[in-house]
Amino acid sequence: MSHWFEALADHMGPAYLRYSFTMGTEQEVDFLVELLGLEAGMRVLDVGCGPGRHVLSLARRGIESVGLDVSQRFIDVANEHTDGLPASFVRGDARAMTFDSEFDAAISLCQGAFGLGGPGPFAGDPQNLSSDSAVLEGIHRALRPGGSVALTAFSSYFQVRWLEEQDQFDAATAVNHETTEVRDGGGTSIAADLWTTCYTPRELTMLAERCGLDVRDIWSVTPGAYSRNPPNLELPEFLVFAARQATP
Repeated sequence: MSHWFEALADHMGPAYLRYSFTMGTEQEVDFLVELLGLEAGMRVLDVGCGPGRHVLSLARRGIESVGLDVSQRFIDVANEHTDGLPASFVRGDARAMTFDSEFDAAISLCQGAFGLGGPGPFAGDPQNLSSDSAVLEGIHRALRPGGSVALTAFSSYFQVRWLEEQDQFDAATAVNHETTEVRDGGGTSIAADLWTTCYTPRELTMLAERCGLDVRDIWSVTPGAYSRNPPNLELPEFLVFAARQATP
């Protein structure tokens, strides 16, 4: 399946890692290792891994990590830095994953896959649930029984409160459409339309549980400063901590 983000990722390539929201990788991974109880030898899936920054950081800690992304350009950039680490990358659409009970934990961060449905084969449903449901169902299947997941989603509260001139927020679908531009490593810019689905904690809980995940907690976070903040209006993302139920 095609995805609107592919062309933008292909243009940005490694320049994606210049954006400020990518600068807090180590703090984020420190938080996730503690939250998910990760140890060397465990196996983690990063859904929507981009150029692989979280995968590579986890792998440097001895955690076998697999990154999946829809952009072959991002996969190629990530593969340039594996250097014998227990890290691997595969191109694929997060809405059509086929992993089956293979991972101790999964992550999907910074709208890497979840929340980026936008226009395309899953955008025709009036409630705008099919795309993100498919991602969550794929994560559920990929986890071993008892495996856990950390996933971030953009906050509807924050988006509406701080709506900018270039933003168009659709209250019916909770999709924010932003018109902007993105640059490659040489500074060449192209016009870009970004579609981000926003959520409330209640919606995230209902959707995750509908897809078979047991939600343990939800916190308000900002990239590079993950912590256990109760849901609020001040921070741009929610972090969902959930698990696949263990086999009785």
